[in-house]
Amino acid sequence: MNLHKQKLIVLGTGFAGFSLINEIDVNDYNVSIVSPRNHFLFTPLLPSTTVGTIEFRSIIESIRSATRGIDYYHAVCTSIDTQHQLVLCAPASQGEHPAFSLPYDALVIAVGAENNTYNIPGVTENALFLRELADARAIRQRIIDCFERACTPGLDDGERKRLLHFVVVGGGPTGIEFAAEMHDFLVEDLARTFAQVKNDVRITLLEATDHILSSFDETLGAYATKHFQRQNIELRTGSIVTRVEPTQVYLKDGTVMPYGILVWSTGIGPTGFVRSLPFPKDTNGRISTDDYLRVEGLANVYSCGDCAVIRDRNYPATGQVAQQQGKYLARQFNRMARGKQADPFLYKNLGMLAYIGGSRALADLPSVKGRGYATWLFWRSAYVTRLVSTKNKILVIFDWLKTRIFGRDVSRF
Repeated sequence: MNLHKQKLIVLGTGFAGFSLINEIDVNDYNVSIVSPRNHFLFTPLLPSTTVGTIEFRSIIESIRSATRGIDYYHAVCTSIDTQHQLVLCAPASQGEHPAFSLPYDALVIAVGAENNTYNIPGVTENALFLRELADARAIRQRIIDCFERACTPGLDDGERKRLLHFVVVGGGPTGIEFAAEMHDFLVEDLARTFAQVKNDVRITLLEATDHILSSFDETLGAYATKHFQRQNIELRTGSIVTRVEPTQVYLKDGTVMPYGILVWSTGIGPTGFVRSLPFPKDTNGRISTDDYLRVEGLANVYSCGDCAVIRDRNYPATGQVAQQQGKYLARQFNRMARGKQADPFLYKNLGMLAYIGGSRALADLPSVKGRGYATWLFWRSAYVTRLVSTKNKILVIFDWLKTRIFGRDVSRF
């Protein structure tokens, strides 16, 4: 047993931070984790929770129950004093609580990123995002609200069609998967429950570039495009949003599009905390690190996940990269505690998956480009195996089975 354990502080409970604390040897380090979110969220299945295919708690894991021998602080880090090796924190819970500081010997910044609005007026105030469980819950409630309001007697036809127009901005995996889940919800459940208004429902996906799923193989993107067309999901490529108002979105070509729900999924940008740090950053505002994930110029401060970028590398900002970086740092800390030399980080591309609705999915793997029903079965099995606990695996499988037998719940609560 190490009687002189170093103090390791981890900021963040996303893929990077959670993977690190699960693999770190607590016999060698006093580990503390600081985050306003007291759970790990398996974000690849988040779109499924917006329509009730999967329940919210099935894809989260409590930080306190998942890790042993690690201190957790429900707080936000407000600044870092690298000279005195302190992180300054403010409690995340409501009420008047004093700020506090924590000393560290090694610090890992894994605070993730936030939605990128590109400073477009009205997006923050009027659009719904899809990065946290609270976002998914807000979308789920708004969907039911729109359908219930659309059934109000005497409602104007134009207002009813506006309420039932669901707009998704962003043709990346998250936007595609939400549009797919929304379509499944409509044809499998809502069309029966709200039969009187089903013909007024529209789903529109807006993409600023000339094609969707730009990170996937071109043939898979083309397959998804044709599949969406068959499902009557309207794809509008080359559509740049210039302004968002509470009930309508404005496009660069002059189009004014009324909507009931607008989900914004156009990419990520640095958080305010990351922007405030006086560390070297790339042109996108992410913290710049060396091949060992050390912040440039600091020997004992590391950064990984969506908030960081390795100098001269262009890895995608995905949970897969963040998870590998978190595990890598844990292994390197364990090695260094035993006096061994650290190795540089090497990313292994395991491929990308995306659900496109109607029991169809895409798989862009290093050796296989899959699509269709068989790929959907693979998509489900792959995500079940990646869930962090046996409890989550059982809950998700049960949710899928329950949805198949009984359908999705349309209650608002």
